[in-house]
Amino acid sequence: MNSKIDLIRQTRSKALEIISGLSISELNKIPEGFNNNIIWNLGHLIAAQEGIFYLRGKLELNIEQDFFNSFKNGSRPEREIHAEEIEKIRSLLFSSLDQFESDLEKNAFHNYPAWTTSMGIQINSIEDALDFLPFHEGLHLGHIMAYKRIILNKE
Repeated sequence: MNSKIDLIRQTRSKALEIISGLSISELNKIPEGFNNNIIWNLGHLIAAQEGIFYLRGKLELNIEQDFFNSFKNGSRPEREIHAEEIEKIRSLLFSSLDQFESDLEKNAFHNYPAWTTSMGIQINSIEDALDFLPFHEGLHLGHIMAYKRIILNKE
């Protein structure tokens, strides 16, 4: 098992633990002054993973294009996400990561191109991209934690 992917699994498990007990309304609430919400951040983890590895690697996405478009970088929540789709997001957090790990083991990303993230971080290989993903996941975990405190009015 890849230790970096295991770290991502742990981060995603922690995110689900943090949101445990929140209502559908709370998951969808966009705090004043912000552009997205908790459930968007969870969906974004999946879309970002797919974009970073598959789209940039010139491979087919493992998620529906509509799902990707709803949660990709630069998107915003345009509707309330209901219980069925929330469960889909919870499931995809791990099944998409399992698929990526399998594809990584099969060397599916052998033609991975160099690129620069929106934060100015240079990615030169699939290994660099895999090094970057836990940072990205941690960033959004922080957003989720902050949104929860704001929504529950806890300082």
